[in-house]
Amino acid sequence: MSCSISNSVIKVIIPALLLTAGLAGSRVFADEINDHPALALVRDTTTVIKKRIKEDGAAIKANQEHLYNLVTEIVLPHFDFDQMSSWVLGKNWRDANKKQQQRFTEEFSRLLVRTYSRAIYDNIDQQINFLPIRGTPADDKVTVRTEIPQPAGFPIPIDYKMYHKGSEWKVYDVVIDAISLVANYRTSFNQEIKKSGIDSLIASLADRNKKPIDEKTTKTN
Repeated sequence: MSCSISNSVIKVIIPALLLTAGLAGSRVFADEINDHPALALVRDTTTVIKKRIKEDGAAIKANQEHLYNLVTEIVLPHFDFDQMSSWVLGKNWRDANKKQQQRFTEEFSRLLVRTYSRAIYDNIDQQINFLPIRGTPADDKVTVRTEIPQPAGFPIPIDYKMYHKGSEWKVYDVVIDAISLVANYRTSFNQEIKKSGIDSLIASLADRNKKPIDEKTTKTN
């Protein structure tokens, strides 16, 4: 099975693990850009992960698992992988038993963490431009809009789809240049399930996750 996200796009997704909250709606509330708690979470998460990666540079070079553990500790709590897993499998999630759902969620989250951890590390100084926030404080589903400047040409837009869960904001999808991460993986994963079954997909992801990230391409086979 293969995934259509290229290496260049993967590197553009870097902020997906750094940016984790926002507001969306119909009007711009400029005076709320700096004091909304969701925006504070974005800034704090970005600052912490960059600081820790730089501080732990020697440990990361010695063992890349340190990088994965670092990202898991700091960033993973802001992603709803249970929700992402159910959406990415669609009807196949409903057909899977509890054990298969749990195993898929574990391997899928590990896949994303490992892939993006390397991209974050390789592009830690990448500039991020935040666009004006639109919406109202009462919105429970929001979109954080950012852009990644390019040396030549237009910047690449990255949207972070989020919803309010309990007392926290959680990421449930990332859209890069109009391409949904969940929708992209859904196509790839569902093709594998149709061909060989969900257990084959889980085994394939588990096998990939055992290999050093530098020895793999962005394909999932």
